[in-house]
Amino acid sequence: MKIILKEDVSGLGYKDDVVEVKSGYGRNYLIPFGKAVIATPSALKVLAENQRQRAHKLAKIKADAEALAAAIADVKLTIGAKTSATGTIFGSVNSLQIAEALEKLGHNIDRKLIDIEPVKEVGEYTATIRLHKEVTAQVAFEVVAE
Repeated sequence: MKIILKEDVSGLGYKDDVVEVKSGYGRNYLIPFGKAVIATPSALKVLAENQRQRAHKLAKIKADAEALAAAIADVKLTIGAKTSATGTIFGSVNSLQIAEALEKLGHNIDRKLIDIEPVKEVGEYTATIRLHKEVTAQVAFEVVAE
C-alpha cells in the first residue's frame, strides 16, 4: 500500500515522502493516528503542488539546519553523572541530558532528534543529531563522575 507521510516517522520516512508499507500498518496505525494518508492520484497531485510552492522555504530550512550543524560540530559537552567506584553510572546518560546541555549553550534542539547508544560508563562518546532529512551533526560528549 502506498501512503503519503504527514509527519516524520522514525525508521520509515520524512514528511511528504511517498512510501510503500504493509496494508495493516497503514490502515491500523499510520492513517488512524494522522501520520499518513493513502496515496491516491488526487492526493499525489496536491502533494506535488504543495512541494512546488514550498521549494524556497524548504531550502531556507535546510540552510538553517546546516548552519546549526556547523555551529554544534565543534561543541564538546561534559555531562556529570553519579558513579560507583568502578566508573559505572547509576542509571544512564540519555538524549534528554544532552539536549539540556546543548540548551545551556544556546542551541535549542528537541531530544527526539538525538540518537545515542546507551551510556553506562564514564568516558567519551558521540551523539548523532538529525537536524533535517539531509543534514545530521555529530556532537562529542564526555561523561564524568560527579
